[in-house]
Amino acid sequence: MMSLLGRTDVDAGEVFVNFNQNITSLAVATSGGYSLYSLGSVDSTLDKIYHTKSDELLLIERLFESSLVAIVSQSAPRKLKVCHFKKQSEICNYSYANSILAVKLNRERLIVCLEESLYIHNIQDMKVVHTIRDTPCNPQGLCALSSSSEHCYLAYPGSVTAGEVQIFDAINLHAKTMIPAHDTPLAALAFSPSGTEIATASERGTVIRVFSSQDGSRLFELRRGLKRCVSIVSLSFSTCAEYLVSSSNTETVHIFRLDRSATETAEGHGGKQSSDDWMGYSFFRFLSKTVTSYLPTQVTDVFSQGRAFASVTLSEAGVRRMCAITTIQKQLRLLIASQDGYLYVYSIPAVEGAECQLIKRHDLRMEDHYAMDIKVDSPQTLGLNSGVSIGGAAGIPPGGAGSAGGSSDGKSTAAATASSGGGDKPGGSYASAVKGDEPAGGASNSA
Repeated sequence: MMSLLGRTDVDAGEVFVNFNQNITSLAVATSGGYSLYSLGSVDSTLDKIYHTKSDELLLIERLFESSLVAIVSQSAPRKLKVCHFKKQSEICNYSYANSILAVKLNRERLIVCLEESLYIHNIQDMKVVHTIRDTPCNPQGLCALSSSSEHCYLAYPGSVTAGEVQIFDAINLHAKTMIPAHDTPLAALAFSPSGTEIATASERGTVIRVFSSQDGSRLFELRRGLKRCVSIVSLSFSTCAEYLVSSSNTETVHIFRLDRSATETAEGHGGKQSSDDWMGYSFFRFLSKTVTSYLPTQVTDVFSQGRAFASVTLSEAGVRRMCAITTIQKQLRLLIASQDGYLYVYSIPAVEGAECQLIKRHDLRMEDHYAMDIKVDSPQTLGLNSGVSIGGAAGIPPGGAGSAGGSSDGKSTAAATASSGGGDKPGGSYASAVKGDEPAGGASNSA
């Protein structure tokens, strides 16, 4: 959903950070392993719920609050491992023809993004249900998957020269719509919690737009700045869907308020109003139309674009930061996780233009007594296909698994089987772990 894709930062002693789908936990990977943190009491403490030593990781994604994590290591960038971290067990692994650039999860689908293809897995049994081949070259692995099961949409770039967004229905497995979002190539994508809206930013980075993911209509246009082009690193809707937050390679984080009620009022302004309200509204509309009728389109666009509701200025530019807005203990909070190893917690003002107030700064590199430091020497394999090769990748263990190849209709299925741990039916306990947080596999210790 939200991750930093720079690899040299880990080599430089910095960290990889990633929020889960509903912003209840934070995954942090360093050169020595990875940790998972609970965000429930982040105003005061950052509880480390899990830590393990591992190979240096490229990617880590946790499925909501479940025990399932998907990881890709630097030593095996073509291999995806799905693990049950509480059981210290590997559930399955898949190998692909090229390096994995992004992994996205929700309760229905797991998406693996390669440079020129996307693989859609059914997360209940990890079979490949569809392959989108020959996508425009996507070296950054830019894609987004809605966290909603009802509107389970996948978004990815549709062009290398323009900011086209392809929306794909990941349940019914067909293209839904194409959105011509920007003139320049895309830099960031993010779905709203419901999956019905998608936010986009281009490589120019000055304008952020929000569209309906169902019909492609433009809902909001937000201006991040006028003076300079920037590289947008992170886009995220708040969990209440009323705010959108963006970070870039500058020192400033912008928060935009998505005032849907004002839009609806402006569009259907035929209700009861006082005389003063009506006069003010009419005068504003008259002034806007009069002034903009004499100005170029580029200038009139600036008049109609929303400005940041609030912002945060950090001490240093050039640091990649992931941002999220969520409600913690009934209070709205801005969370900023940075690759230099810090998590900042800010309050969000109720009034436009006021400053966000820093509540807490956590050092993600420090050990604390909440951690479980567990090294897995011989991980078990739990109930699903293991060692499956996708798209002709090498490295399948001898006699272990077969391959999952593409059929003429673009679909693929994992035809291989592998040994499973415990006495449960293959895949049954895994599906339970996906739906809730039930133990996966046959291990006897409790989760």
